[in-house]
Amino acid sequence: MKTIRILQLYPRDMNIYGDWGNTLVLKKRLEWHGYQPELLEYNPGDAFPEDVDIIVGGGGQDSGQSKIQDDLVTISPKLHALANDGVPMLMICGLYQLFGSKFITNTGDEIQGISILDITTTAGSDRLIGNIVTTSNEFGEIIGYENHSGKTTLGANAQPFGTVRSGAGNNGDDKTEGARYKNVIGTYMHGSLLPKNPQVADWLIKQAVTRRYGSFTPQATDDTFTRKAREIALTRPR
Repeated sequence: MKTIRILQLYPRDMNIYGDWGNTLVLKKRLEWHGYQPELLEYNPGDAFPEDVDIIVGGGGQDSGQSKIQDDLVTISPKLHALANDGVPMLMICGLYQLFGSKFITNTGDEIQGISILDITTTAGSDRLIGNIVTTSNEFGEIIGYENHSGKTTLGANAQPFGTVRSGAGNNGDDKTEGARYKNVIGTYMHGSLLPKNPQVADWLIKQAVTRRYGSFTPQATDDTFTRKAREIALTRPR
């Protein structure tokens, strides 16, 4: 059976909002599509694994971002090379912010990002919390849950992950949510993202399998519970 290696980036410090759920979905859907998933972890000071196929990262508090900042800058050249080589990546909330140019905290301190995504984030005074629905030409309707105080703006070289239909998105003002560069997706939607949006999970899998093995033939999957979850989520208030 062909293997696909999933690397979780900083799960010890940046995985406090259920973002592990995204990894579990990728693992299960890879199995359904006929592949053997191999789960790897990278934390500060570890040797960076070779030959990774998908990289996922989650959210954390400002303290968690501070803990990983120096290490993230150290491995930045490797992450840039992988992103430019087409490795699919999904970065949620705190790591989404640090994949940008910088994050300015509410005390005015500046946490340097690694500039894979052309975004800048400033801490806001209010948290943006609740269910969110966006639309995308590539992914259709995307349903998730956001919980962040950072306000993110896109630069000229970033495309949004989606356009906000209900919810706040990147900053509550410009109707953008998330950002994209090549096969890298950054978003404020937490661990419910891939369970509720298998089309995004399968897109990540397709990019990884095609890059590794040359082509991808999806298999039939049972998304009954996903459809029910999406229906319920759409009825919930903000």
